[in-house]
Amino acid sequence: MKNIVPLLFLVISSQIWSQSTFITAIDFELNKEIDYKANLNEGKILDDLSWAWSSQNACFPKTQKHKFTGKHVLFTGIIPPYSETTITVTPKDKKANFSVYAYQINLNEDFVVPNLPHCITCEADHKWDYRKKGRKKQKHIRTIDNLTAINNSYRLVIGVVGADRLEEGEFIITVKTEEKFK
Repeated sequence: MKNIVPLLFLVISSQIWSQSTFITAIDFELNKEIDYKANLNEGKILDDLSWAWSSQNACFPKTQKHKFTGKHVLFTGIIPPYSETTITVTPKDKKANFSVYAYQINLNEDFVVPNLPHCITCEADHKWDYRKKGRKKQKHIRTIDNLTAINNSYRLVIGVVGADRLEEGEFIITVKTEEKFK
């Protein structure tokens, strides 16, 4: 029994370490726009992406899997109540193919992909397969908007990922939070 406790501690601490090494805490300040610089090489490959097309999450369809096979760099923070947040990812290299996803969970939950059994909402943006009717030509910038918190705060987890196994690339993630709904 004495040997089980240290082994259990080692297993738990290694899981926490492996998750925390690619998650960065960020701030969501009302009526402000905050930039964070990062690189895909700070992230890790997620071999299991089935959480994304699970009906409990519906983040992106399995047909778009290849757009999320590079290294994932995660950011997390708390969206304040009565606010709307927009996330914009701008790769330094305009030819680099990046994708982004964001999911909201309750404050008392700490789900980190690929362990995401459910979420409140999940949205994604990636390179289009073809030009969308009535929309301007897509650039290298990826944006998710309308991430809202009405009466309660929520935890938001943002994943910036390289498409087609991209593992290197500098980018800026911009978090813009505006007061709404009051």
